Amino acid sequence: MIYPPALSDEQYASLVSNIKDWQITHGSLLKLVETDEENTVKCHPVGTTLFPTLFPKELFHEAHALQKAYNKLYAAVAEDDEWLLDVLKELFDVDDLASALWEIYQEVKEEGFVQDLTLGIFRSDYMMHVNPIESSHRPELKQVELNTVSCAGGVHTNRVSDMHRHLHRTGAYQPLVSKEAIISSSSLPLNLTLKTISTGLSVAHRGYGRPKSAAMTETCILFIVAADNFNIADERPIEYALWDEEIPSYRVSWGHDILAHTSLTPTRELLYHATSRSVAIEVSVVYFRAGFEIHEYNDIGRMARLQLEKSRAIKSPSILSHLTGFKKVQQALTIPGVLERFVSPDEAVKISRTFAPMYPLDDSLSGKQAKKLVLEPKTARNHVLKPSLEGGGHNVYGEEIVAFLKRTPEELLQSYVLMEKINPPLLDNFMMSSRGLYEGRVISELGIFGVCLWKRVQHGESKRTEMVTELAPSWSLRTKDASVDEMSVVKGYGCFDSPALVDWEVFMSVLEA
Repeated sequence: MIYPPALSDEQYASLVSNIKDWQITHGSLLKLVETDEENTVKCHPVGTTLFPTLFPKELFHEAHALQKAYNKLYAAVAEDDEWLLDVLKELFDVDDLASALWEIYQEVKEEGFVQDLTLGIFRSDYMMHVNPIESSHRPELKQVELNTVSCAGGVHTNRVSDMHRHLHRTGAYQPLVSKEAIISSSSLPLNLTLKTISTGLSVAHRGYGRPKSAAMTETCILFIVAADNFNIADERPIEYALWDEEIPSYRVSWGHDILAHTSLTPTRELLYHATSRSVAIEVSVVYFRAGFEIHEYNDIGRMARLQLEKSRAIKSPSILSHLTGFKKVQQALTIPGVLERFVSPDEAVKISRTFAPMYPLDDSLSGKQAKKLVLEPKTARNHVLKPSLEGGGHNVYGEEIVAFLKRTPEELLQSYVLMEKINPPLLDNFMMSSRGLYEGRVISELGIFGVCLWKRVQHGESKRTEMVTELAPSWSLRTKDASVDEMSVVKGYGCFDSPALVDWEVFMSVLEA
C-alpha cells in the first residue's frame, strides 16, 4: 500500500491553497512581534503537514490508557520533596534554574503552605520505536519526556486536526485513480485538547471556591505569559473559552508586571489589580505559560514567582510539580524499584515499558557506563545527551557528544542525562513550514495531555496525594523531516499534525512498500 495518495499537480495546488485559507481563518498562526508598524498585525502560518500521518491504532490507545498512571506518578513525585531533593541536589551548584526554583520552594515551605490543591496539565511525549536488531517486529511506544510546565501546542494541533478532518470530508485527499482508501472519517480521531485544558482550569477554579478575602466578591484565573508573546494563538483560545463559561481570565506578563498588578492579603489571598477595573479581584488559579527559563529568574523574576507561590491560589504547576519535569527526575524514575515508591507494581510495569535506557553523567557506576558508551563512536551514535531545558535545540546527538564532553567542565555535566536514541519507523508525508515545502521521509511524536487536580494530604510526618478530578486525556501530534534531530515546531524544526489511525496490518504494509 502507498500513502500519502498520489495527487495530480492541480489537486496538490488546490490542497496547498485550501490549507493556507484554513490557517488564516482559524488562527493557525505565529505572531511576529518585532514590528514597528502601527495598525498592522504581522504573522506567519504555523508549520503543518498536508496529510494526516499514519499511526497504529493500538499504540494510540495504549498511550491514552497510560496517562492515568502517569498522572498518578507525577502527582506523587511532586509531593515527595525529600525524594526530589535527593535526586536534584547535585544540580543546585551547576543548574541555576533548579537552584532558583528550590530556593523559592524552601522559602514558601518555611512560611507554611496555604493551598493543598495543585492542577497538573501534563504532556507525555512518545515516539514509536523499532528494535534495530529485530526490525521486522511491530513498533512499540517509548517516552521522550513528560512536560509539566507550559505544555504548549494543544490548540495548534487541535486546529490542524480539525483541518485534516475537513479536507478529508471535502475529498481533497481522494486520488484521481480510485483505489482502496487507507484512511476514513473514523480513522481521524476528534481532538478536544482546547476543551480539555480549559475544562481543567475551570475545574480548578471551581475547586478554589468562593473568595476567601472578605472584601472580595469574585475570583479569576491568571495566565502568566511571556512579554511580546509570539505564540498567542496557542494561548488566547483557552482564555476565550473560559470567558465563555463566565470565568474571568486575565493575562499578566512575567516579571515586573506580576509585582505591579498583584498583591497578597495578610492571609495570602492573591489579588489581581487590573488596569481595566476599579477594584481588585481574587485569583483562584495561576496558570504558568512562562517562567521556565533561567533568564526569567533575575531578582524581579524570583520575587514574582515567590509572591505567586506563597499565595492561596491553585498553581498549575506548583513549583515542585515544575521541578518534576527536569530530565534528572525522568532518569531517576528509570532506576529499577523506584517507580514502586509512587505507583502500584502493575502500574510500574506498564510505565517502565515505555522507558528508553537513561544514564546520569556522574561518578556512579551508571555514570561511568554512560561515559564509556559516548566515548566510543560506534555506541555514541545511538545516544542523545539532554539538558534540563524546555523546547528544541538544546540536545547533543551521536558522535557530537564526544566533542561536547571534551569542551564541557566535568562539574557541569551533572545537569545532563544520556538517553538511548529511539529508533522510529520512517513514513512519508508533505510539510509546509517556515523552512518551505517538504516532501519525503518523516518522524512523528505523539503527545498525550493529562489534566488532573490533586490534593496534598498530610498524616503526621507522611504525605500522600488524593486525586480530586481527572479528565479524559487528549493528544497532539508533531512531525518532522526525518533528517532533522530536533522537534520544536515554533522554532521551525517540525510541523503540527494529526494521526490517521490504522490497523497493524495496514501500517506494516505501508512501511514495507
